[in-house]
Amino acid sequence: MTQFKSDLLNLLSSRGYIHQVTDAETLDSIASTQVVPGYIGFDATAPSLHVGSMVQIMLLRRLQQSGHKPIVVMGGGTTKVGDPSGKDESRRLLTSDDINANIASIRRVFERFLTFGDGPTDAVMVDNADWLDKLEYVPFLRDVGRHFTINRMLTFDSVKLRLEREQPLTFLEFNYMILQAYDFLELSRRFGCRLQMGGSDQWGNIVNGIELTRRIDGKELFGVTTPLITTADGAKMGKTAAGAVWLNPDQLSAYDYWQFWRNTDDRDVGRFLRLFTDLPLDEIARLEALEGAEINEAKKILANEATRLCRGDDAAAEAAETARKTFEEGAAGEALPSMPVSGGIGIVDALIGLGLCASKGEARRLIQGGGARVDGEKVADETFRIAMAGAAVRISAGRKHHGLLTPTT
Repeated sequence: MTQFKSDLLNLLSSRGYIHQVTDAETLDSIASTQVVPGYIGFDATAPSLHVGSMVQIMLLRRLQQSGHKPIVVMGGGTTKVGDPSGKDESRRLLTSDDINANIASIRRVFERFLTFGDGPTDAVMVDNADWLDKLEYVPFLRDVGRHFTINRMLTFDSVKLRLEREQPLTFLEFNYMILQAYDFLELSRRFGCRLQMGGSDQWGNIVNGIELTRRIDGKELFGVTTPLITTADGAKMGKTAAGAVWLNPDQLSAYDYWQFWRNTDDRDVGRFLRLFTDLPLDEIARLEALEGAEINEAKKILANEATRLCRGDDAAAEAAETARKTFEEGAAGEALPSMPVSGGIGIVDALIGLGLCASKGEARRLIQGGGARVDGEKVADETFRIAMAGAAVRISAGRKHHGLLTPTT
């Protein structure tokens, strides 16, 4: 592992965040002697971010932990365009009201991970609509667009992928990389921002912003990208059979969030503890060395720590207790998803109503495969009807997903 002078790059390196750095030596020197404002952009396409954004959120947290200033840029402007990176089709366009509501909802998560305020290292949240919405088209093309060549833009993976697959790439989306580069220039002017961070797929966009600012303002900026975070079996981080793992509590229960981390592959435990918790590195080294059944204790610690950061101490404790009751005592914890039922309900409708299956077809396949249980007993008949006799009934989809049917009075 490379040793740096600055706490910032040492922290990022030791915890596995660094994939590429532009001029690491100069950035290291600056970060060791002065506060470096750095930013990451997040488009507001939904009311919540999901676990796939956690590396970027933790990057901003690490920036602040090492004495620097995080700038959270919400893409009120760029969300109206759509980032083509990693996409096979155009993004559905949202109204300004939709985007503003999403930004307000997303802010709640960042307030758990960052300290906001007016101090030199306090985080700030800004909306790039503040400057992008005010741009005049012809002056923008003349002053900014002339620094970008079509030849170079066609070499970007985000563009090549869509063209190779013969998927349409609109002129609107083609402009995204120019607008993101302009964001870096504008943030440099407004906040003295010196650093942009992002995933490895953002490297080209980051370099564009660095070059644009150098050409127009003669200022030196820097970029850091993280490796693509996949699970040990090669799956993309944050994607599950049940859908996205949302960060906001009104999008996903604390129990389901806790359970996502508890289900981490043995091979990923150490890496995820470094990336997604604040545990000391020596403690992580001890935990990832555990073998056999003992590794499950490390997974519980990962789930507790990750949930505590995102949802708070009480939510993490409640989720852990629900899991203990469910799996260790065979009881039903209070935090499981629940649904009131009067009289009775079919097993297929129960699985769908509790969010354990997304469709009737999926529920039937689960039953046929022997994965559906009612109060611990396997159900093999997809027409099975559950009678409510005054007590809650636990429904299970496999060994890890459970819900409660509660009788209505």
